[in-house]
Amino acid sequence: MKKVFTNTTCLILTLGIPALLGILLSFAILPPPQMECVEVITIPPGVSLHEVTHLLSSKGIIRSQTLFKLLVRCWRADTQIKSGEYQFTNRMLPHEVLNKLMRGEQIKYSITIPEGLTIAQIALLYEKVGMAEKNHFINVASDPNFIASLGMQAETLEGYLFPDTYKFIRNIGEKNIIRSMVQRFHEVYGEEFKKRGQELNLSQREVIILASLIEKEAACPRERPIISAVFHNRLKLRMPLQCDSTVIFGLKEFNGNLTKEDLKIRTPYNTYLICGLPPTPIASPGLDSIKAVLYPADVKYLFFVSRNDGTHCFSSTLAEHNQAVNMYQRRNQEDYPPE
Repeated sequence: MKKVFTNTTCLILTLGIPALLGILLSFAILPPPQMECVEVITIPPGVSLHEVTHLLSSKGIIRSQTLFKLLVRCWRADTQIKSGEYQFTNRMLPHEVLNKLMRGEQIKYSITIPEGLTIAQIALLYEKVGMAEKNHFINVASDPNFIASLGMQAETLEGYLFPDTYKFIRNIGEKNIIRSMVQRFHEVYGEEFKKRGQELNLSQREVIILASLIEKEAACPRERPIISAVFHNRLKLRMPLQCDSTVIFGLKEFNGNLTKEDLKIRTPYNTYLICGLPPTPIASPGLDSIKAVLYPADVKYLFFVSRNDGTHCFSSTLAEHNQAVNMYQRRNQEDYPPE
């Protein structure tokens, strides 16, 4: 008995009564003895400890508000509880609940951004899941100061919000979402790609512009390097790229049907009327489209036309192309946009 008393006294002297009490509370207080359930609880910013404990108690996550407050104070965690959206079960011990709140282990939602989306389309996806406001997202992605803070030299982040699957907390904010997506772009577009771009005499901006065109034009993955070769060959010959996707991107309104009149509208993105690349990417390309730019197929094709099944017919001469147009588009040569 004397030995137990001595050990207990030493423990109290070593840890202090508050710390010892905190340890006892955190492991000794059991969660409510009821059927297991999962609760999503939002802790608003600036709420008091009393409000937090009342909320946890009302949802059945803790048994005693008084003892939970005592645990918080023993751990000196009064100011360490972070606001946010959390998931708890009523089987969790009080110290587990408190640890989660102190570490800010909020619920993370998974969202997949497909290849080939514009900034506006990406913004709408985030808005639909409640992570962003569309117009604010677009404005942030076009803010020169913010873009510069990310180490980007671009007028807009169009093309640089890398398509991938991300996990974000609900209230992460537009800037943090965009920052994460640009950081992913930097991870993907590493030294190998930069070196290869230099070998082709292409800047990073030019690579991403071309990749965005390929992303929009290539429905069949195996055709990406071939479409890339067509664009490379045309650029070398100073031929207009004549890419429908760029024309569509430059139109203020588009009803889904590209007409001959649309092709006459002069915009910086009308690659039927201008030679060279458009001023910016027209969408966010994925890894395969970027690779296709950097490693095009070794072919001499200058033309391609849709077979209406997701693939294209490629040609090296205008005569071959016109035949393909008549075969696959089933319309007269004069109805097809002039080469």
